[in-house]
Amino acid sequence: MALLQQAGVRNKLLQALSPEDFASLRPGLRAEKMPLRQVLIAPHTAIETVHFPEEGFVSITTDEPSGRVEIGLIGQEGLIGAAPILLDDDRSPHTHFVQMAGHMLSIDVAVLRAEVERRPALRRVLHRFIQVQFVQTAQTAFANARGNTATRLARWLLMCHDRADGDQITVTQDFMSFMLGVERPGVTAALRVLADGGFIRKYRGIVEIINRDGLLDLAGDSYGRAETEYARLIEGRFEPNI
Repeated sequence: MALLQQAGVRNKLLQALSPEDFASLRPGLRAEKMPLRQVLIAPHTAIETVHFPEEGFVSITTDEPSGRVEIGLIGQEGLIGAAPILLDDDRSPHTHFVQMAGHMLSIDVAVLRAEVERRPALRRVLHRFIQVQFVQTAQTAFANARGNTATRLARWLLMCHDRADGDQITVTQDFMSFMLGVERPGVTAALRVLADGGFIRKYRGIVEIINRDGLLDLAGDSYGRAETEYARLIEGRFEPNI
């Protein structure tokens, strides 16, 4: 098998590491498929492996008897399982499952922790990503409190679009209602608003983004804070662009 090269990885967090820090992780990284709906981290279960998505993305959800709501989204910009593992815990109360299939580079927790312990620059980059996750979760709370369903859906589709290859997002209305925590008729009405505005096309099981600028206008200040923080903290830039 060819030796994994940093220039060849698609995960942007791995790209942001120094060559020395990437080389320290390289022996422990292994390529794995990321099948649709696969649970990568189950709630209240010891985490043994964490994952750098290369393609596709993962939803973080809180699951209660009253229902499931998405509180986070991670794709090729990040690391699945970063917060609990790097903040001296071994589990999460939340479910992390594959929302869009793809592939990833996985690494055992013990290996990652050992390298983070001895490499301050590596620890700094990964801790900065955790900060971005905190900002994203806070922005989700803001969007849920202040936005209507159409605004929240526009933000959610933008976040999916950031992490997808191309303009088509494979998703059902039932799934969107779960992720947004609203009844399906509300999602149907919001999709109609977005379609009538010329922002999306809706097919069976697929939403196609046709006017991203329009979605940005509709989402307003519910979108962009976490993306700006990622550019500042990880990429050393100031414009939002995951």
